[in-house]
Amino acid sequence: MNVKILCVGKIKEKFYKDAISEYSKRLSKYCSLDIVEVPDEKTSENASDNEINIVKDKEGERILKHLKDRDYVVSLAIEGAQKDSVSFSKHIENLGISGKSSIVFIIGGSLGLSNEVLKRSDELLSFSKMTFPHQLMRVVLLEQIYRAMRIMNNEPYHK
Repeated sequence: MNVKILCVGKIKEKFYKDAISEYSKRLSKYCSLDIVEVPDEKTSENASDNEINIVKDKEGERILKHLKDRDYVVSLAIEGAQKDSVSFSKHIENLGISGKSSIVFIIGGSLGLSNEVLKRSDELLSFSKMTFPHQLMRVVLLEQIYRAMRIMNNEPYHK
């Protein structure tokens, strides 16, 4: 299975980089992992709704350039469906069984995702109704993908 994490912005903090590196190393046993970062747009503190949409559209164009027609796209969005770890694992397993071997998870920037990215998505996934920094979300997503792979392979993992 090929898994791509497509995200807006760079990771600056060492502790996030270390966690991402660790989970990437662990996942290499289970799948081909690719993490692609697209540049984020600078946004003024008091941006208007129009300016916010312009920023999301620019970031969205950068994201869409990295998607292929065959990719199964899961965008992280607060309005998405929530799953527990076991159902998330079963869902990924079922995607693979049904021939969707290229899964792309999209993490937007601080303003969220453009309408075009949301339209291209095959599904929306939410980890919580709370908002998280996109740097932390990358770590959480990688941990959950790793957990899903362990569950799929009937391997022990802490609960």
